Amino acid sequence: MAFEYQNTKRFFAQMMDESKGLALRELARLGAQNTEMAKRGIYFEADHAALYRISYASRFISRVHAPLISFPCHSTNYLYKKAGELPWAAIFSVKHTFAIFSNVSNSKITHSKYAALVLKDAIVDRFRKHFGKRPSIDRIDPDVFINLHINHNHATISLETTGGSLHRRGYRKESLEAPMQETVAAAVIQFSQWDGKMPLYDPMCGTGTLLCEALMSYCRIPPGYLRAKFGFQHLPDYDDQLWQRTKNELDARIRELPAGLLFGSDIAQEAIDASNINLKQLPTGANVTLERRDIREITGMHDAIVVMNPPYGVRMGSPGDIGVLYEHIQDFLRTHCSNVEAYIYFGNRSHIRKVNIKPVWKKPLKNGGLDGRLVKYVIP
Repeated sequence: MAFEYQNTKRFFAQMMDESKGLALRELARLGAQNTEMAKRGIYFEADHAALYRISYASRFISRVHAPLISFPCHSTNYLYKKAGELPWAAIFSVKHTFAIFSNVSNSKITHSKYAALVLKDAIVDRFRKHFGKRPSIDRIDPDVFINLHINHNHATISLETTGGSLHRRGYRKESLEAPMQETVAAAVIQFSQWDGKMPLYDPMCGTGTLLCEALMSYCRIPPGYLRAKFGFQHLPDYDDQLWQRTKNELDARIRELPAGLLFGSDIAQEAIDASNINLKQLPTGANVTLERRDIREITGMHDAIVVMNPPYGVRMGSPGDIGVLYEHIQDFLRTHCSNVEAYIYFGNRSHIRKVNIKPVWKKPLKNGGLDGRLVKYVIP
């Protein structure tokens, strides 16, 4: 029995709605064909090499699904029956672990967790029937990620070729509260159009997510560089030699970060320490200049790109603290910057008015559950 993706060469990529334009261009560059925008992401066609490139090198996509089967589904009994017919042993064995992630909407089956439980039962019962044993569940770091999507009584069961969300790059060894998601930071860097012709500076770097994404973008480090495994390695038609060749071609493009191009600072020493640890997970990350400094102490910022993800109430104290903080940001931009483009992410949109400088544009950009805005300012 051939799986659906083998017959159609068609896959599905998930990403933030605000990044769809970025992801569409990226997919084309990485070899996808016949792309089609959808509500939750982008459908695309790809050969094996393109699928491996996309799963390894995409900066804006969070997950890629390889559909195994699609079918009309009006009951959990039928879901169990159809799922139990799939040759799961062609994908993984009783020695592997797996996890199921489900989403159900506008259907007779109304409970996502129960639908996932039914799919799990179908999988383990098939293994027991044929092998007398069953694989185990691991919700944290499974070998295989399986996705179930049911919408308007139509079910699709897929394997995640990415092996979990691509926003988990692997460099974040140290974290503080409310970090920016990696795919969001990648979008900020892309929207800034930073190309390395001017230095980039983050004066509130936190644990260094924006700096890490800027480093990876400039140095052409694939976002999957630190990943040990990928879901596509469990596909029955996986070609290991092609994967190694594809990976080596992408890795060969990595270049060194020149000293004096990326800078970060923060008022908290623990943030600087965390940034230093995270950046050093990446090639030439030690070339990023870090220092403990209050934004009020920064003077003479010129001919640079500034990116910033200031606190927005999640890890701050009283509302008054927030107001004072944004006064400092406004003063920094107005008084100490010249020939600077600044890109500030506001996790709370109401704080935009606290920076009394006319923005060039505002872009919606969600970070987890926050409906934030990325705002561009130009300081002459």
